[in-house]
Amino acid sequence: MQITHELTDKGIGLLKGKNIAFVASLMRDGSPQITPVWIDYDGHFILINTAEGRVKQKNFQRDPRVAISMVDPSNPYNTLSIRGNVAEQTTEGADEHIDKLANKYLGVDKYPFRAAGEKRIILKIRPEKVFHITSE
Repeated sequence: MQITHELTDKGIGLLKGKNIAFVASLMRDGSPQITPVWIDYDGHFILINTAEGRVKQKNFQRDPRVAISMVDPSNPYNTLSIRGNVAEQTTEGADEHIDKLANKYLGVDKYPFRAAGEKRIILKIRPEKVFHITSE
């Protein structure tokens, strides 16, 4: 068993792979809210794409603290937990980014679940505390 407290190549591999992440935000009353999401990494920030006005997006606008948890589906003893802050919320490039994620996760060129009038937004997360456990 190996434990690291930094974002290693193996941890980045989990972020860049076709893995679902669970992202926690805080509701107005302080209770946790958790959502399974598609996830990406640009070399500096962890990226989550969502629609403007969704619960997690509004929570992060009010309180940027975030926790992320992932488990490697091929090895449940390879886990990654990250705490940090949403450093930026941007619509710039968000439509292209959700199409990129749809290709990664679904193998399609365009995100097929877009609602009419939906405005996409990228949440850029700065990792601050990393806890990566591997069985290798």
